[in-house]
Amino acid sequence: MKSFAIVAAAATLLLSGCATTIRSDVTAFNDWPADLHNKAYVFSAPPPNEDTLEYRSYQVLVSNELGKLGFKQAADGVHAGLLVGMRFKTVDQPIRVLMATDPFWPGPYWGPGWGRYPYHRYGYRPFFYDPMFYGPMEVEEGVRHQYERQLNITINSDTGRKLYDVTVHNVSRVQATPHVMPALVQSAFTGFPGQSGVPHQVELKIDAKMLEDEAPAVPAAAQKEAPPAVK
Repeated sequence: MKSFAIVAAAATLLLSGCATTIRSDVTAFNDWPADLHNKAYVFSAPPPNEDTLEYRSYQVLVSNELGKLGFKQAADGVHAGLLVGMRFKTVDQPIRVLMATDPFWPGPYWGPGWGRYPYHRYGYRPFFYDPMFYGPMEVEEGVRHQYERQLNITINSDTGRKLYDVTVHNVSRVQATPHVMPALVQSAFTGFPGQSGVPHQVELKIDAKMLEDEAPAVPAAAQKEAPPAVK
């Protein structure tokens, strides 16, 4: 059973305020040779149950980034000096939140006094909410989905020597993995090969249209009836 957590309104503000940016935590380990001559590579074969069209589309993204660094995918019959592997996973993380409906503001927002100033015909809602003056709020428990993604890419030599091993970790409200994966792959090769074992954060902008795929919060009762699928 997945665990739920009560999150503060400030955390919700942080997530919504940087919706156009994909922030990823990246850690790369490398033993990169200074005199690598053969930059031709092939992809290692994934397990049969993971060899999907989606997986292959992400291999194309990896190929594009490797091409920018001077690597080339080996043609048939050409000896490849490098073997590239890739794994990824997406985990749905439901978070329990409190949704408050303001009688002076249409629609729910994330609790009283969280720092937003919505304008309406009577002025604006101040930072501190006074139910005696403004009227009661209806508070309902809901579920907001976040999606935790992890991408791992490895590059080994044809002799089995491990040269590059990078892990990219990201959490966002964007439901469809294909919308986020280009940024994750680019993050994996930002500053290649970089300092070995030094975690860092990479921030990349994504198309604003992708944000339409953000999973909205839904009442907890509705969540039990029809949980959204992870794409």
